[in-house]
Amino acid sequence: MQEGCTVNLTVKYIARKWTLLILLELYKGEGHTRRFSELKSCLFGITQKVLSARLRELEKEGLVKNRVDSTSFPVKSEYTLTQSGLEIIDIVKDMKRWALRWKITNIKCGCQDCNQCVL
Repeated sequence: MQEGCTVNLTVKYIARKWTLLILLELYKGEGHTRRFSELKSCLFGITQKVLSARLRELEKEGLVKNRVDSTSFPVKSEYTLTQSGLEIIDIVKDMKRWALRWKITNIKCGCQDCNQCVL
């Protein structure tokens, strides 16, 4: 596969640790929006530095938009999935359906819709 191949470039980006999990947590938020602190508390084991870096990357790629409210202290950052971000969630759901169909087992995960997933 060539270095500049669209599939190669996309997989390199999407496969980065935490990227899809961040997108899924945003998807579960009301209006597909979560504050930085909410994301941090939902993503067990992620550091603040990594979360911040991944969110900047997702924003740069157009999958997430950031709204900063500096009228109060502490400053609040809210991240929302863009249309592009919502479309990638459909791909994640397809992967989940595939995994469940072909018996890739995960005892904790039997929910067909990631938006309803409580884990």
